[in-house]
Amino acid sequence: MTNTITNHNRRKFLADSGKVSLALMAPGIAACATTGSEMGGITKITELSATQLSVAIKQQQVSCVEVMQAYLARIDKYNPIYNAIVSRNDPDDLISQAQNADMALAKGEYYGWMHGMPHAVKDLSDVKGMVTTIGSPILKDNIAKADAIFVERLRQQGAIFIGKTNVSEFGLGSHSYNPVFGTTRNAYDTRLCAGGSSGGAACGLALQMLPCADGGDMMGSLRNPAAYNNIIGFRPSMGRVPSNDKNFFYQQLGLYGPMGRNVEDTRRLLSTMSGFDSRAPMSLRDSVPAMGSHTSLAEYKIGWMGDYNGYLETEPGVLDLCTQSLSALTKDGLVVEDCHPDYDMGQLWQTWLSLRHWAIASAAKPFYDNPKLRAQMKPEAVWEVEGGLKQSAVEISSAGAARAKWYNALQKLFEKYDFLALPSAQVFAFDADIHWPKKINNREMDTYHRWMEVVIGGTLSGCPTINLPVGFDSQGRAMGMQLIGKFGEEDNLLNFAAAYEAQTDYLSRRPQLS
Repeated sequence: MTNTITNHNRRKFLADSGKVSLALMAPGIAACATTGSEMGGITKITELSATQLSVAIKQQQVSCVEVMQAYLARIDKYNPIYNAIVSRNDPDDLISQAQNADMALAKGEYYGWMHGMPHAVKDLSDVKGMVTTIGSPILKDNIAKADAIFVERLRQQGAIFIGKTNVSEFGLGSHSYNPVFGTTRNAYDTRLCAGGSSGGAACGLALQMLPCADGGDMMGSLRNPAAYNNIIGFRPSMGRVPSNDKNFFYQQLGLYGPMGRNVEDTRRLLSTMSGFDSRAPMSLRDSVPAMGSHTSLAEYKIGWMGDYNGYLETEPGVLDLCTQSLSALTKDGLVVEDCHPDYDMGQLWQTWLSLRHWAIASAAKPFYDNPKLRAQMKPEAVWEVEGGLKQSAVEISSAGAARAKWYNALQKLFEKYDFLALPSAQVFAFDADIHWPKKINNREMDTYHRWMEVVIGGTLSGCPTINLPVGFDSQGRAMGMQLIGKFGEEDNLLNFAAAYEAQTDYLSRRPQLS
């Protein structure tokens, strides 16, 4: 009996016009209905979830070469319009890597669940031998000498790196545009932004140009783009995904996490990215299971924080989509109650400014100190660095204490609720040709990121926070909702998210492609 894939098996898999082969119906893997025929069977490969694709490759129902060809063809067709994937690697080399992956399978060698799957890493993280620009012309020729820790783990699982995903310059701002690669467009409307800074990852995932995606999150960068592109984005607990950050004892705002077209794929990628590493001494030592447990919505009680009793300005329709989505699930036994943290929300914003200024100044000061390089920095980056340089050690220490107080305020709510909920953004996706919204309703936004204030609570808590879709407004703009869970309890939050996904159909609405 041979492990070699037969041409007959491949033809049968690719010719199936109704459903993915029943062989993919492993526990927890739903059937995937196919919808398009623009490229025959090749289109169907990209429609598979990452989990389904993994099973198809392992069972040799589809070859790694066919998978690579399908994804590269889709990228060639749509990426020139949406601009999600940048710094692409040579197609011939990628096909060669896919051939090697097929040969390994034929010999009984299986690397892991991402065996032969194409993957593009967010352009804030290093992939050995590839450029890491962070969207800045200063670093347009910066070739990484080693993989980031989580990238090492993806490589060990068999991922083939096809390029990078586009970001906002220096990762600043929730809109992915930069002078190196340009602007990433929204998967559902090319006139609109994709969010940021993981905008390329979210857009590429929504357009089925990637099976799954990684991202980073300091100020909602895994949550805001996921909301705008109708996918799952997950910011883990502090320390869940180890980082090579040089300032690992103090830099506790930005971290890495997964994105997926569904909860199952998101969980699998998180399980791969997470786990202790001695190079990151504050990384968590327990693990997140790759498979979840079945739960009922009736087991959970959610505290709805909304706009913090009117403190946050929100565009009309945002709160309605969130509350309607939650209310519809009360018939399934989900309990939802209004709640409010015992905390001065104005102080939380000042705490955020202090800690963010300090973190960015620490990272970007070498560029700022060089007048020629400073001239190439976006004004928002200069403002952040200068804000950090003005602060005293006492001010930073006080901000740290205020952050601890915020964590404790949420812990009081967690005594009553399993999760805390609020929107993933205060506005819907906006015109891609503007840098950021200057107003929400009639209120002026006094900084370039004030319009995203809603995400700082999840960041400063250090707790796991997931974006779940809540549907679309009358203009077809997607929105999402943040669920904050208890520290270290990713498994429980993902189990709830899977139950939520099973009772809603938001993720089934795919973009009408340009």
